[in-house]
Amino acid sequence: MIVDQLTEDEWERLGRIRVDALRTDPDAFGSSLAREEGFKEMHWRMRLRSSPWFVARDEGVDVGLVCVIQEPGADETERHVVSFWVRPEARRRGTGRALLGAAAAWAAADGAARLTLWQMRGNDAAAATFRAAGFAPTGDTMPLPRDPSRTEERWALELGGAA
Repeated sequence: MIVDQLTEDEWERLGRIRVDALRTDPDAFGSSLAREEGFKEMHWRMRLRSSPWFVARDEGVDVGLVCVIQEPGADETERHVVSFWVRPEARRRGTGRALLGAAAAWAAADGAARLTLWQMRGNDAAAATFRAAGFAPTGDTMPLPRDPSRTEERWALELGGAA
């Protein structure tokens, strides 16, 4: 398996896997399939210019993705994982850990001391992946913005040695 950081010129690749992710697991994201299917080249290029995106590839097939952002208002030394997804057939094979490892390495190189993410409560498989990658629950929770009957919990990975 190979994890690539996408360049702006790989906007079509990002668009394909992101739309596949939304089609396969629509409840896993804050966005919608209808919205992102309508994105044009400029939207995908803008995403790639504004944040690092990583795609896992296994035997020539893109099997997962993750993006890292600096959340507005967050501490300067913190980065945040968004858009984390692994194709169902590639789950439980180390794909998620590889993507999170790439995200953590990028965040540490960018000066972060901590990498965070929001985890949907009740998704035990995702929780196991995050735990295996070194993340731990912080105890902070919030209702899911698009469905307040569901709860998300913040997890964090300390990136020892970062600024």
